[in-house]
Amino acid sequence: MIYHVVSLGDWNARTDQPYAPASLPEDGFVHCSPDEATTLAVVNAFYRDAPKPLHVLVIDEARLDARVEFEAAAPAPPPGVGTDVLFPHVFGPIDRDAVVRVLEIRWDEDGRAVGLGEGQGA
Repeated sequence: MIYHVVSLGDWNARTDQPYAPASLPEDGFVHCSPDEATTLAVVNAFYRDAPKPLHVLVIDEARLDARVEFEAAAPAPPPGVGTDVLFPHVFGPIDRDAVVRVLEIRWDEDGRAVGLGEGQGA
């Protein structure tokens, strides 16, 4: 399984089509993480000020039509993630039937992402 951070508004838009984040045309791939711990590090590095709630798509990469490549973070991984960790990049939209769960990010009182769990509206 691989993980992708998303707002429910983005995930629930155009549900009749595969999910494609706004960054896909520019980046050429969908940014994902290889596990929960890395996902939380990414959220804490890049999404702490994003509107909440935030969610995570848990994706079965075997169900994707698009190619998945595990690549090093560029220019560097977020704090708390080793330089040996490879990030899955999905080179195309996410097939909705490849998403096996939608989890909500849990936050502590200091505004740090601390876990993933079942959320309202997920």
